[in-house]
Formats: sequence, C-alpha cells, structure tokens
Amino acid sequence: MAQNCKVYMKQGGDELVVASGGKITAAGTQASHIADLTITADLTGVDTGTDMTAAQAGALGTDLAAIATKLNAVLAALEGVGITAAS
Repeated sequence: MAQNCKVYMKQGGDELVVASGGKITAAGTQASHIADLTITADLTGVDTGTDMTAAQAGALGTDLAAIATKLNAVLAALEGVGITAAS
C-alpha cells in the first residue's frame, strides 16, 4: 500500500520536508498560536542610571522595533511549517 506523507526526511536523512498541509506535532497536537510581539513601553521618564541623549533613546526604540520585527518573522516561520497554529 502506498502512503503519501507530508512531513518526511529526504533520502539520506539530512533534510526534513514539510509539504503544504503538513504539520509537525507533539503527541498529535499542534502547538497553539503565539501572538506577534508588540512593544508598547519605552524608557521615557525611567531613571536608567545613565545619561541618555535623545539620539541614544531613539536608537533604543529602533533596536526594539528591529527585535519585534525579527521575532515576528520567527513566529511566521514556525506557523509556515506547521509547528504552531496560524491563529
């Protein structure tokens, strides 16, 4: 009997393939959706113990936005291969 698997190791065993509709599960259950990261706080009015110029504070905001962007890309990748639910 032929069987079509949507999640399998390629011949040679060095690459995992997850075809469209395939899901990677733990004990048959897909992980729940993880919501995108939204950063809502900043350091305005917080005593950081250092003298932060406006340029430094702006750079921090840019860094926080970059972290959120990269983390959300990781979450999308996990959803894209079926490790976590889309929503």
